[in-house]
Amino acid sequence: MKLDGTDRAILNRMQDDLPLVSHPYAAVAEELGIPESEVLNRLTRMKDSRVITRFGPFFDAAAMGGAFCLCAMAVPTEEFETVLTKVNAHAEVAHNYERTHRLNMWFVLATETPEGIVGTADAIERETGICVLRFPKLQEFFIGFRVAA
Repeated sequence: MKLDGTDRAILNRMQDDLPLVSHPYAAVAEELGIPESEVLNRLTRMKDSRVITRFGPFFDAAAMGGAFCLCAMAVPTEEFETVLTKVNAHAEVAHNYERTHRLNMWFVLATETPEGIVGTADAIERETGICVLRFPKLQEFFIGFRVAA
């Protein structure tokens, strides 16, 4: 899918905070000078085309009593897709990356409670037969990550 200037403007704008109003997409559309329906239709098209894979808020799980944990697994190459499907079936998996390393699967768990990390990682181990190495967050850094579209 080829992005035009309006698609890029929408993507760049959506990386900032959404206005805390009853119709945030209408407010964004007004900022961009286009109809709200166009913003929504273009976001849907970009998501359906996998230009964007996820659209949603970032929550501070720890501030709400939850937890984050970076996890890694050494998955045999021939089992990677099967294990990937099992791991990603857990709603607590925030994102999952393949790496060219002995520890070739890395993912983040985000749970409602710190105990949820243990429960989810243990469940993944039972389902896959592979040890889940856990690297809990010791300190948080805000980097303000943005990608120019």
